[in-house]
Amino acid sequence: MVSVKDNETLTRVGEGTPMGELMRRYWQPVALSWELPEPDCPPVRVRILGEDLVAFRGTSGRVGLIDEWCPHRRTSLWLGRNEEDGLRCVFHGWKYDATGQCVDMPNELPEYDFKEKVQIKACPTEEIGGVIWAYMGPKGKQPPPPSFEWTRQPDTHLHVSKGMQECNWLQAMEGGLDSVHTSFLHRKFEGSNRAGLGGMRSKTPAARLDVKNTPYGYTYASMRPLGEDKGDYIRTYHYVMPFHQIRAIQEHTPEGAITKFKMGGHMWVPIDDEHCMTWNWYYSLDNPLEPQERNESFWGNGPSFFDEKNGFRAYLNKGNSWGINREVQKTETFTGIEGVNQQDRAVQEAMGPIVDRSKEMLSQTDKAIVAARRLLLNGAKTVEDGGNPLGVDESYYDIRAIERVLPPDAQWLDSLKDEMYPTGAPF
Repeated sequence: MVSVKDNETLTRVGEGTPMGELMRRYWQPVALSWELPEPDCPPVRVRILGEDLVAFRGTSGRVGLIDEWCPHRRTSLWLGRNEEDGLRCVFHGWKYDATGQCVDMPNELPEYDFKEKVQIKACPTEEIGGVIWAYMGPKGKQPPPPSFEWTRQPDTHLHVSKGMQECNWLQAMEGGLDSVHTSFLHRKFEGSNRAGLGGMRSKTPAARLDVKNTPYGYTYASMRPLGEDKGDYIRTYHYVMPFHQIRAIQEHTPEGAITKFKMGGHMWVPIDDEHCMTWNWYYSLDNPLEPQERNESFWGNGPSFFDEKNGFRAYLNKGNSWGINREVQKTETFTGIEGVNQQDRAVQEAMGPIVDRSKEMLSQTDKAIVAARRLLLNGAKTVEDGGNPLGVDESYYDIRAIERVLPPDAQWLDSLKDEMYPTGAPF
């Protein structure tokens, strides 16, 4: 449980708010590379942290991210012509380059031209891992560009997607940080071919949680006792400030040997106070991803679940009750909702736009959620006091999430640290 005041701090992300200023100290994913497929292609609207921006790929290939509103008469630059390394307003022809500088003012005679005095907001961008990233914070505090292991994989080994959620970013992220809900929310019943999780997580629903603080946030593990001296099923995760999670999705034989070394994760990026964009990624460290591994229907992601031409809004949403099928709920899956991540979105959106955390009753399985809230509140205070928050350096880029069955008396971090930190632990 948090106070009403702290809940406000955690959930409000507009410019000038404590959480908004913390968020602006990190690189933000703003668009998939394929949304801007070629030079001079149509621009893309980007709403992030309560700001309205426009992304465009100029003639040279450089991506610009600038204020959506032309300062002349405040119409949308999304309507603009993308030409000759700039975005030209269709209202009166004012043109802006990727730095936000007005470079042409064709409606004015030379003696009245003042384009050199017109500068709109522009954010530095980087294109890494099939994602366009932007930095929206103060110039002197810009961190190194993102270089997570997943961003460094070839296209053959990496898949990235996104989808909009109609709720505050924090309740979406907290749903992802919660490792125990998978035994219930995502459970499918024996014999069902519906999307859902079986295996050890459905058979061992109760778990212990352990959280270890790190220079980038924390790492944590869910430990599920298998009984009869079979050991504990351990699944590890990383929480990287402020909204990035890395999780294990290795494929194993029935005997426990890894057949494919994969990892995945999410980023829950605030659009505004009541909407967020959930980014999904996974990659393979050995063999390329197969076509069926890129088909996200099982997860409830991709073009069959999201309208990619309408802000990536989910087709299944509150307005149609997330497609819940009560008969399927009785006989095949725990929720009756199709798609694993669609099940996540349903329970998170059903809380309302911003949940009142002062009314919660938490348990020990919520340790990761409590830890994230504490780090975020501390981070917001650090920035407010002029300091640098956790996770703005490169100490966390070579980290991996691992899942294993370990003996009941094994210390999970000691046992798995070399695999989780292949280049050495940053602590």
